[in-house]
Amino acid sequence: MKKQRNTRNRGVILTNSGKRKFQIAKSQLELETNEGKRYTLEDLSDLTGLAVDTLMKVTKCEVKVDKQTLKRCFDAFNLSLEPDDYFKPDTELEERSQRAIIPFATDLEWPEGQVPLDSRFYVERSAFDSDENTVSIESICYRNILQPGSLIRIKAPRRMGKTSLMRRILKYGSDRNCRSVFISLTSADSATFRDLDRFLKWFCANISLEMELRNRLEHHWNGLFGSKVSSRIYFEQYLLPQTSEALILGLDEIDSIFLYPHVAEEFFGVLRSWHELAKNKPIWQKLRLVIAHSTEVYIPLSVHSSPFNVGVPIELYEFNQAQILDLATRYELDWSREEVEQLMSLVGGIPYLVRLALYYIKTQNISLETLVSTNLSCDLVYREHLQKQLFNLSKFPQLEAAFSKVIKSSQPLELNLVQNFKLQAMGLVKLQNNLAWPSCQLYRDYFSNCY
Repeated sequence: MKKQRNTRNRGVILTNSGKRKFQIAKSQLELETNEGKRYTLEDLSDLTGLAVDTLMKVTKCEVKVDKQTLKRCFDAFNLSLEPDDYFKPDTELEERSQRAIIPFATDLEWPEGQVPLDSRFYVERSAFDSDENTVSIESICYRNILQPGSLIRIKAPRRMGKTSLMRRILKYGSDRNCRSVFISLTSADSATFRDLDRFLKWFCANISLEMELRNRLEHHWNGLFGSKVSSRIYFEQYLLPQTSEALILGLDEIDSIFLYPHVAEEFFGVLRSWHELAKNKPIWQKLRLVIAHSTEVYIPLSVHSSPFNVGVPIELYEFNQAQILDLATRYELDWSREEVEQLMSLVGGIPYLVRLALYYIKTQNISLETLVSTNLSCDLVYREHLQKQLFNLSKFPQLEAAFSKVIKSSQPLELNLVQNFKLQAMGLVKLQNNLAWPSCQLYRDYFSNCY
């Protein structure tokens, strides 16, 4: 009789506290060495010496990896891998959950970046239609994206849900046989914005890549015609004919190009001209544009060559009390409007700050009263976010000085227009009649101690 071999369960997975520990260290190193920009998987691969596929397993926390793999990840960020940072699935899960000090909540995603398409924590926003009826912003976007040659403009400060909404619009189109392409302008190197020709080639090549098509720029780019005409030819003769229905192009963080006015003015003129072509050329009716930006357009644009005064404007506002109460219920918190008001007294209705508070209250056994009434909000819950905001401000001394005045003033303050728009884009101030004041009490408390 064959002797049965002993098998060992060697794989481990990060716990919530271990994952959080790793994320904090990564964010700190990003602030110190990468100007606050998030590391790509390729960057992390260089830092740790691990393959990209392995790193995806580590960060997703769903597939087992060797303990030595986790140790290499932690070593790269000067962290010590402790027993509470990982667990062995199945064999130790029940034992760990019984002795864990911090509740182990595997079904709660970390509230960072885009809300996943299948997340139960995505909150739809409300608006009024032409008949003054309350409808969801999502339904307005879904209806319009199916219209030939449509253009949707999403505007809101950072961390307000622009990317999450855009991704849902693209998914809605994909489910109806449209080709959907997502491009974030922050993924372009600064050298890409050196001149219009270089940028438009990057732009067209990236769309080809996302559509899983060969790069055929050499067949359609003609120096005699120039880059604007060449890019139109590339779309008209190559990209648009590849889809029988429509091509939905989602352009995120489009205000990144505001830093390069010579390229921005020409590029926005290109987008506007493509939108106008749909009125006369059937093939251009296939192109549907969704653009997202964080601020008002503060660079000079002709009204006839701007994409920001045509199409369907969508503005995302902060959560209201009913939406926060609904979100708290999804986190299985038994709240009333009193608790909602208490949280809003600290962070207003800023979606990211609200979700982060609810996440900590649910998973870290922190009471709302403790979070609001102590330094815990600045020292733990929002520490990483606040440090990033401070770092981003420090790169622009004049903007930081202007914000310092806003923080110190007991009344709304008038700044110059560009400073107002930039601070609003960062989510740091609210504006009314060109007067600025801090977006929430959390920012006033924290930055009062910084300046």
